[in-house]
Amino acid sequence: MKFQKENIIHLLFPRRCPICDKAMFSSVFMRTELCCAACREIPEYVKEPVCKKCGKPIENEWAEYCYDCRKHPGGFAQGKALWIYKDQVKESMYRFKYQNRQEYARYYGSEIVRVYGDWMKRNKIEAIVPIPLHWTKKRRRGYNQAQLLAAEIGKQTGLPVYPKLLKRIKKTKAQKNLDETERKNNLKKAFKTQENKVQLSHILLVDDIYTTGSTINEAALELKRAGIEQVYYVSVCIGRGY
Repeated sequence: MKFQKENIIHLLFPRRCPICDKAMFSSVFMRTELCCAACREIPEYVKEPVCKKCGKPIENEWAEYCYDCRKHPGGFAQGKALWIYKDQVKESMYRFKYQNRQEYARYYGSEIVRVYGDWMKRNKIEAIVPIPLHWTKKRRRGYNQAQLLAAEIGKQTGLPVYPKLLKRIKKTKAQKNLDETERKNNLKKAFKTQENKVQLSHILLVDDIYTTGSTINEAALELKRAGIEQVYYVSVCIGRGY
């Protein structure tokens, strides 16, 4: 009875492919299918050479770090991203954030764990913390996309997720509209730790998109001020470096 009820729900509200956004009616009976078979080949996965710190793809295979990490070393230890932020991936992220495609988080999370699960183990990640939204933005949007993603990664790795460890106390402007200096100043003192988790030493920050790293860096610095020894990050997509 439960199986039939779930099938009816999936038939009425079919899961959508996170890449093309088409309804996946076949997922009613193939419950593990999270993305169209043809669409799995569309995203460009991040591959070497990459910055040894932030994981951003770089053209010079002899360089160890991208321009941003050379100029601003940052407060996090290392980070990884799944896809290059372009074309259909960019459209997918827009729908995920602004068009209520919350179900996309399941595929994003499963791919992150598939590609970087061993990396998380090697770095002894103990807990996952999503980058928080300011309460006004979360109320307007209805959800925090980073929290949805963190929950999926936590579910598939068994790691605890602490969505309230960090709070965004400053209403910041959209980073994409600011220059380098403005981005850095925009996020100063934007986050505050709310819970005492100093017994944790290795934390994984989760966000949807990594650009210059200003957001991740400021969040990592606040966690380190609270006593966290090492902060890592993972994101769905990332821009190219140089």
